[in-house]
Amino acid sequence: MATIAAKVPTQSGSKYVQQLCKHWSHKLETHFEGDVGTVTFPGAVTTMTVDSEGIAVAITGEDREGVERLTGVVANHLDRFAFREAPLTYDWTWRED
Repeated sequence: MATIAAKVPTQSGSKYVQQLCKHWSHKLETHFEGDVGTVTFPGAVTTMTVDSEGIAVAITGEDREGVERLTGVVANHLDRFAFREAPLTYDWTWRED
């Protein structure tokens, strides 16, 4: 398993994660509860955890290349919902599980 993660600074993280989960719920399995949103893509799961400083995003999957490709998809969509403060800052780092 490969995991790539980033901490994304924003004061509106909960709003963005909720909007993103609702947006993707039409085509993908999503779940949003409390401060955590998850989106299940083919071959990977994205978990977004919100706190007062921003969103902790983690994408985990079997295929490192596929996981890396999703960083652009997730960042692009978050930036669309955060249009007033976009582009957000993403400092992606790898963790091998």
